[in-house]
Amino acid sequence: MTLIEQFENCTLPKEEWTHENHFVMAFWYCIKYPLPEAVQRISNGIRQYNESVGGQNTADTGYHETITLFYTSVIADYVITHKINTFTADIVADFLQQPFLNKQFITRFYSEAYLMSKEARLQWQAPDKS
Repeated sequence: MTLIEQFENCTLPKEEWTHENHFVMAFWYCIKYPLPEAVQRISNGIRQYNESVGGQNTADTGYHETITLFYTSVIADYVITHKINTFTADIVADFLQQPFLNKQFITRFYSEAYLMSKEARLQWQAPDKS
């Protein structure tokens, strides 16, 4: 089974739900679906997967709306800018070298306190850094 199949079926081992695999999953959806559908599938899929491994999606833990939407928009921009319409090992390898995969990338746009707020977890918040 592929990462996407395991993610969708909630059979992906929890230890394989890594930072990198979050990005690969979102990249796949951004290539395969129009952006509104990709966003919906990514958001719903993360929530469902979290619950399937015993997690909760609350104001304090689990799914994070602002982080998800921020990175989905970055990934979609990458897909559009690079005119990517297929998902191959070479394309994924190039994608995984992008600077936005660095865990600190989002801190260029958000302060930690703002990003970790209940409001940002529950609903989209625009960046607070200019």
